[in-house]
Amino acid sequence: MESENRDEKIIKRYQQDERTMILLFIHWCTNHQLDPVSLYHRAYPAQAPNQALSEALEDAGQEEIDISSETLLEVLQMFGNDDLAFVVAEEAEKISR
Repeated sequence: MESENRDEKIIKRYQQDERTMILLFIHWCTNHQLDPVSLYHRAYPAQAPNQALSEALEDAGQEEIDISSETLLEVLQMFGNDDLAFVVAEEAEKISR
């Protein structure tokens, strides 16, 4: 029973952290006038639309949060989103020119 409760807490924490990662991605895209759905689709063209991304887009506030490209890349890679990190790196390179 205690193990199940701990597992539930771990899962819930991961989901919260994943949502934070998605919100950071959305804000970074918004700050650079990029469409997060299009970038996600470029990274994962074979996947169906990402439900968590869609929900986060609805909830994302209008406040501007300054997120460096390097920070976003680290967070994406930490969650194993290497393909998305690659697309973000390409866009960051274009932005820095």
